[in-house]
Amino acid sequence: MEILDGKKISNQIKDEITVEVDKMKKNGEKVPHLAAVLVGNDGASLTYVGSKVKSCERVGFESTLVKMPSTTSELELLKKIEELNKNQDIDGFIVQLPLPEQINEQKVLMAIDPDKDVDGFHPANFGKMALDMSTFIPATPFGILELLERYNVETKGKHTVVIGRSHIVGRPMSILMGRKGFPGNSTVTLTHSHTKNITQITSQADIIITALGQPNYLKAEMVKDDVVVIDVGITRVPDEDTPRGYKITGDVDFENVSKKASYITPVPGGVGPMTIAMLLKNTLLARERHRAKNGN
Repeated sequence: MEILDGKKISNQIKDEITVEVDKMKKNGEKVPHLAAVLVGNDGASLTYVGSKVKSCERVGFESTLVKMPSTTSELELLKKIEELNKNQDIDGFIVQLPLPEQINEQKVLMAIDPDKDVDGFHPANFGKMALDMSTFIPATPFGILELLERYNVETKGKHTVVIGRSHIVGRPMSILMGRKGFPGNSTVTLTHSHTKNITQITSQADIIITALGQPNYLKAEMVKDDVVVIDVGITRVPDEDTPRGYKITGDVDFENVSKKASYITPVPGGVGPMTIAMLLKNTLLARERHRAKNGN
């Protein structure tokens, strides 16, 4: 069994991006600029956005954090997005989810300029991804592909089972794992809450990608020997033995499933760090596209 170490690979990617940014600086070029919009004070969102800002500093990006109160109206947020769309200094930006209940999430995502949509959530970018065209791939699926590629995990002709059908992870992963190329060329089964006999399906899988958010959902008896397991789940589980009073747990019963797996991601330290690294990579791509388009 080999650990797919997202922390190690994400640091490698950040080092590679730093080299590219240093080249830009030496050539007198503008460095990438990533903005993040945070509405409200959700604890997990604050932590995640903080990590993005620190990562920008590490690789030499410029970063802007736009904080808005939880009482922000949908119209106010849409006006802020329009400002960011028009701001030539900003190459890409994200609106941190979830949003307060008074704001329509889909309307907000639709308002982002697809050329600055480094999260890869806009329908224009999702559609290009589905058609195997050059575009921004959602950061978490992008990170999973990168992990599989850098560990040279064979995907061609394999049976991949994706658990969960969200537009952020499950659905794009099902498309990407079936595309031509590497990683890809696998036969994909997309499962969800209405799937019957799921254990029968997962026990036939060569690769399992689970993004449910249900702690320890995937048990050892649900997988076959030498399976590759990618655990996207991140759930806070109460634990009085820790200073914070909780621990971070994935969708996989890691202790027992890891005994059967050939490769497996840990939680934390697996997919999570890769998501931020690939957001940076998308921002670098956005900067390069803007320079090619506008000549600056």
